[in-house]
Amino acid sequence: MAVPRPQQILLPVKPAYIAFTITVALLLNLLPLAGVARWIRPDFIALLVLYWSVQQPHRFGMTLAWVLGLVMDVAYGTLFGQHALTYSVIAFAGFVLHRRLRMFGLVAQFWHVLPLMLVAQALLAVLAMAKGGLFPGWEYFLGSVFGALLWVPMCVLLRLPRVPKSDPDQV
Repeated sequence: MAVPRPQQILLPVKPAYIAFTITVALLLNLLPLAGVARWIRPDFIALLVLYWSVQQPHRFGMTLAWVLGLVMDVAYGTLFGQHALTYSVIAFAGFVLHRRLRMFGLVAQFWHVLPLMLVAQALLAVLAMAKGGLFPGWEYFLGSVFGALLWVPMCVLLRLPRVPKSDPDQV
C-alpha cells in the first residue's frame, strides 16, 4: 500500500503570472541558437502549455494554446497552423490527463510527459513532411527528451510563487 503524500494548498494563480510565464517561454523559444544547442533546446511553449493545462485547466484553454501556436508559426516562418495544431493537441492531452498527472509525484510525471512531448514533436515532423520536407532525423527528437527532463525543475520553479508564506505566529 502506498503512503499518501501530504497535500499542499497553493495560492490561486493570477492571470498576470500566466502571462509572465508565457512571455518568458516565448523569449526562450526565440533565442538564436546554433549547432547542437539548437537540437537539444526543448519547446518551452509546448512545456508551458502542458503545465498550465494540467495545473489550471479552467484558466488555460485550447484557444490560448492555438494563439500561441500561431505566434510561433509566424516567428519561425513555418506552415501556418503547424504549431497551433500541435499546441492544441498538447493542451487537449493536458485537459484529459490533468487529474491523472496530478496524482503522481513530479518524477513519475516525467514518464507521462515524455511521450506527450515526443508525439508533439512527431506531429510537427509529419506536418513538415506533408508540405514536402524530408524526415528531419532522429536528433530532431532530442529537444523533446530534454523538455521532459526539464519538467520536474520547471514545475518546482513555477510552483514557488504559489506556495503560501508560513505564518510566523504559528507554532
